[in-house]
Amino acid sequence: MPVISPTFSSSPLLYVRLAAVLFTCVTFSLVVHCGAYGGRSGDWCLFCWCFSFAGSLVVLLVELLGLQSRAPVSWRNFPITFATYAALFCLSASIIYPLYFLKGQHGSDRDYRIAASVFSCLATLAYMAEVSLSRARPGEVAGYMATAPGLLKVCETFVACVIFVFLDQSYERHGALKWCLAVYCVCFILSAAVIVLCVGECTGWLPFPFNRFLSAYALLAVLLYGTATIIWPVFNFDSNHLATRRGPYCGQGHTLCFWEKLVAVSALTGLNFLLYLADLVYSARLVFIKV
Repeated sequence: MPVISPTFSSSPLLYVRLAAVLFTCVTFSLVVHCGAYGGRSGDWCLFCWCFSFAGSLVVLLVELLGLQSRAPVSWRNFPITFATYAALFCLSASIIYPLYFLKGQHGSDRDYRIAASVFSCLATLAYMAEVSLSRARPGEVAGYMATAPGLLKVCETFVACVIFVFLDQSYERHGALKWCLAVYCVCFILSAAVIVLCVGECTGWLPFPFNRFLSAYALLAVLLYGTATIIWPVFNFDSNHLATRRGPYCGQGHTLCFWEKLVAVSALTGLNFLLYLADLVYSARLVFIKV
């Protein structure tokens, strides 16, 4: 019969995970109660909170009952990977929800929405605290996903997903923009594959050393994203090419206009370039520990 782990029951991780479960539960309960989650933006925020709540509850129960050895995944890699994704999800919801659902609201509905925004921010802080407590320290034996390159790969895939959301069909307007799409897809697939291999403890299946693959891939990703960082804004905004301009209806409503989406993709492409650059630096310095 499973027994609650006495070590974990006194660990700070227990308290931050309990806080994350509580905050996310309160957040989506408030939003559902006042019915303030219409449209794609609201659905996304609700998904972020529910996904984070469900995953945190599973991690918490597995830890409390001492079932880590029976889990079909690497428990040195899965919890921190999930916590990082949950932190990013809740952070995005904490930005999107008040931005789109607090404008023009009055009375008790506004109070519920403000409270939901506050608890979403608290959930984000709880997940950030969990990541901080779980990440690898110098000289400590830990899974790859607990190291800086592992955490960066989670951020890279998340940013790529946001880029895909903003792309729509804008890449079809020029061949150079299709190259950018190829860059986003190739780098996302490889980063996601690295995460799956680490969480599934499958790195030993590769016919070549995993650490060499990581360094080579990080270099390739930096080169690819370097080209996309230049090509995307040049071919979208330069007067000699497509010269997209801001429309009169931009900044209104609950969605971004076409021009705003192009700007967002430009900014996110630059952000991912910096993430991959940091990944390359860390991967070159990292003394790899087998996951």
